[in-house]
Amino acid sequence: MPIESQSGVYYEIHGDGEPLLLGFPVMATHAEIFGEAAGAIRSSYLDQLTDRYRVLLVDYPSIGRSADIPPTELTADRVCGDLFSVMDEAGFARCIYWGYSWGAAVGLQMISRVDRFDALVVGGWPPLGAQYDVALRASLEQIDDPPEAVQVVLRSPAQYAQWSTFYQSVQDWPEETVAKAISCPRLAFVGAEGDTDAGSEDILNATILKANRERLESVGWNVEIIDGVGHDIALKPDILVPHIRAFLESRSD
Repeated sequence: MPIESQSGVYYEIHGDGEPLLLGFPVMATHAEIFGEAAGAIRSSYLDQLTDRYRVLLVDYPSIGRSADIPPTELTADRVCGDLFSVMDEAGFARCIYWGYSWGAAVGLQMISRVDRFDALVVGGWPPLGAQYDVALRASLEQIDDPPEAVQVVLRSPAQYAQWSTFYQSVQDWPEETVAKAISCPRLAFVGAEGDTDAGSEDILNATILKANRERLESVGWNVEIIDGVGHDIALKPDILVPHIRAFLESRSD
């Protein structure tokens, strides 16, 4: 069983070709965590990617077959360190990173720390104007009574506090400096109806990305607004993957 020795993170590698770390919310043991029906989501991603990419999947954070992380320790530094350790053990000296929502926020943190990425794909979380303060408020508001829809990814309600730890750790993060400094091919995407909410807070991912599209494109980002879908686009790989593959494969054009 591939458990990374330092972090305790369970991981799997599928396919052959260019290394690609496919992050949250797609899990290594997706069907075990979310049920067999949801397992088809993971299968669809792999079916559409493994002909060209060597895909690294993880159970993270503190989910599936991975070890527990105390909720008070899930800072951005801890998350990045854990995932870099997994990359090392998996033999991913360099790779593409692709994450969605919290997974996108994680990708931005990782790429700001090391030069190990050949492309960056972030969805459902804008590289400019992201609501780190709102996400922190929402997590604190719900910390004593996590919503049922979220508890499916938790081992206990107390684990929900990990999100407050993470967002607290990035409150002063210089996102504009980072967004301008990234030099590898990079794509930010969102479903056109991708605004959502958490507790009483509005999470305006689509509105913000649309508003900052020109600014991002002016510093080298690719931006895609995918019509007809909302924040659940990451759960629709048949729609999403062709868009991302088109971007990734355009790098060699």
